[in-house]
Amino acid sequence: MSRKKTANDIVKLARDAKRPTSLAYIHQIFDSFMSFHGDRYYGDDEAVIGGIALLNNQPVTVIGIQKGTTLEENIATNFGSPSPEGYRKALRLMKQAEKFNRPVINFVNTPGAFCGIEAEERGEGEAIANNLYEMSQLKVPIISIFTGEGGSGGALALGLADEVWMLENSIYSILSPEGFASILWKDSSRAEEAAEIMKLTSYDLKELGVIEKVIEETSDDEDLSLEDISRKVKIELIDKLKELEKLDVETLLNQRYERFRKF
Repeated sequence: MSRKKTANDIVKLARDAKRPTSLAYIHQIFDSFMSFHGDRYYGDDEAVIGGIALLNNQPVTVIGIQKGTTLEENIATNFGSPSPEGYRKALRLMKQAEKFNRPVINFVNTPGAFCGIEAEERGEGEAIANNLYEMSQLKVPIISIFTGEGGSGGALALGLADEVWMLENSIYSILSPEGFASILWKDSSRAEEAAEIMKLTSYDLKELGVIEKVIEETSDDEDLSLEDISRKVKIELIDKLKELEKLDVETLLNQRYERFRKF
């Protein structure tokens, strides 16, 4: 795969309002998706969707950070920025998956966790940290797929997995290029320059060993359809889960631990 786009080009594509949502991929890849709601503490966050589905007739737990396709949907999902109850809902579903021995598949597309005062009041940082702690020792396979933006701890809260994959035109970084430029140079207008040095593209992160796989979105310079990309992801998921499920729990957890220790 040759790199033809600049990092800033990929940032724009990752943020494109027409980019397929997590739910769009879920409906293409899985059968019989049943959505669950609520964190059993405070409420339901529409920025995080999750439930049970079938992958090649195998029950799996599927969780995704959801953006909208209209202004109304984006307001309802807070433009893909989850609140604490969204992360707690995700963790509730992951612990349920562990209880019933179902693999967990996460779809990540977020600029970051919601940073409003009400999120802090309800324990945003604790919710993210608790997800990381619990996911590090969850006794079932976890695969996380970045489909658009992957911003900071808001993305990492669903990214602590046995394997992390990225769609070709997605990004994953500690903060946005605008935030990076504001901190480093006190000038957010230098975001394009920041993007080029942040190593946030799928190509960069695969080279650095941060992710295991890049899912191509183009072929012969032509954009692939949602259906084509989803078909590729489905095949890859089926093959990888067969491999991960052959491991005993101790080996699975040790490999996950070593994966993140190397950073």
